[in-house]
Order: sequence, then C-alpha cells, then structure tokens
Amino acid sequence: MLSVQVDESLLEQRFTEELKKRLDIIESRHTFWDMKELCRQTNMSLNFIKDTFFYDERFPKYRVGKKWLFPAKECGEFLLKWLSEQPRN
Repeated sequence: MLSVQVDESLLEQRFTEELKKRLDIIESRHTFWDMKELCRQTNMSLNFIKDTFFYDERFPKYRVGKKWLFPAKECGEFLLKWLSEQPRN
C-alpha cells in the first residue's frame, strides 16, 4: 500500500507564491492605463482621483490628443508611495 503525506501549510504557501507570480505577470501586461483603467485598477472614482492625487506633480500622466495616458508601472509605484503618505485615522 502506498501512503502519501502532504504538508498543507507548505502546499498553500507554494500555491500562493506561484499565484502571485502569475498575477504579477498578468498585471504588467498593460504598458499604459487610460482614465477608465486607472479608475478600475485603483477602485476609485474619477472625481476622487481628481480631488486627491491627479494634480500632484509627481503623478505620472501624459496628455496625448484628448486622451490621458498613465504608464502602468510608474503609476503603480506612485500610488503605493502616495497611499503611504496618507494620514491614518
């Protein structure tokens, strides 16, 4: 008879690591976000974005014709830094 023992915590840890790697790959597929994607990625409304960080000179944004484009990687880095600067109530 064959008996197999599995360390569930190790299995869960490996699964979580692999899932994170694959999600990072999927997330980095976009080079640019448009305004709609920025709202989706941040889970914030357009008005909230404009009222809080859109006009921050550090926020990476480019106007191309009538469309705003945001470099995905730089935008993500800015948002993490910006969030860490916000007061915690």
